[in-house]
Amino acid sequence: MIQNALLCVLAYWICQTVDSLLSWQTFSRPIVAAPLAGLLLGDPATGIIMGASLESIFMGISAIGGSVPADALTSSIIAVAFTVLTGTSIEEGLAIAMPIGTLMATFASFATPLFAALSPYWEEQVVKDNMKAFKVKTFLFQFTLGRGLQMIVLFFAVAYGTTALNNLLASLPVWVSSGLGAASGMMTGVGYAILLSMLWNKEVGCFFFLGFVLSKYLGMDSLSIAIVGVVFAITMFYIDKKFIDLKSAYADGKAEIKKSNEEDFF
Repeated sequence: MIQNALLCVLAYWICQTVDSLLSWQTFSRPIVAAPLAGLLLGDPATGIIMGASLESIFMGISAIGGSVPADALTSSIIAVAFTVLTGTSIEEGLAIAMPIGTLMATFASFATPLFAALSPYWEEQVVKDNMKAFKVKTFLFQFTLGRGLQMIVLFFAVAYGTTALNNLLASLPVWVSSGLGAASGMMTGVGYAILLSMLWNKEVGCFFFLGFVLSKYLGMDSLSIAIVGVVFAITMFYIDKKFIDLKSAYADGKAEIKKSNEEDFF
């Protein structure tokens, strides 16, 4: 378990480091972090399946204003580790993701006052006008102490918590396990509902019902529906582009005719 816990910490560190270097908030998403954790733990298939499901749950959750959303990265890695290392069902692994994410977000908020207390030190480094040393110290802090608390909690959660959690779930009645499976499926629906509440309009509403028909009535799998969606997206992109080009050409032509008429008048 110690080795597996270190591998999970490595997966967390890779995702955070890449995002920090590239300023590209994608590697810390479950759809990337979960497959990486599954790969390092020797079960990439479970990581991919859980990554897609966890992304569906967390994709509508974001930090707005002073709100502190659930930690999707840490909870995804712990959920994958729990599922792979204990051999439990994917549904039970998904069911514990949101509570773990909420708890990890609370741990992360504890470190905020500590980091804020370092503001005078960073201001002093800037005043000294040694930008090279400032950049080096900033990078070292970001990649080590900046995420140290989360990595420590993640390590102990995987090293000593997965077995205890598995024993707890194994002692639960069958109806509780069935309830956890049903809850994990509902969480995916809630994730989509949160996302749709921000994106819903009459232009995209028809595609939601189209996907529902393709899935429930025609029995198409997710990959097939995704391919259909990509085809629709590309087609609409080129149609919109063609209309924009025609509108631009019409405007240019109209301006040219107006200019020609003015020249003929004078």
